[in-house]
Amino acid sequence: MKFNKNMGTTDRVIRVIAALIFGYLYFSGTVAGVLGIILLVLAIIFLVTSLISFCPLYLPFKISTLKK
Repeated sequence: MKFNKNMGTTDRVIRVIAALIFGYLYFSGTVAGVLGIILLVLAIIFLVTSLISFCPLYLPFKISTLKK
């Protein structure tokens, strides 16, 4: 399956930073329980979407942060 990139560099960097913060909060024990698991799942999603430069939630709204 081929995805057209729709994420720019700034968007990707912000997602990686957020993922690192979420991961730190979870693994340091600052946030635990259901909220901790939600943050960990979001961190994984942010990392994956940053690595592939594609966000599926941007498609229905025809959003692209990629500079042309």
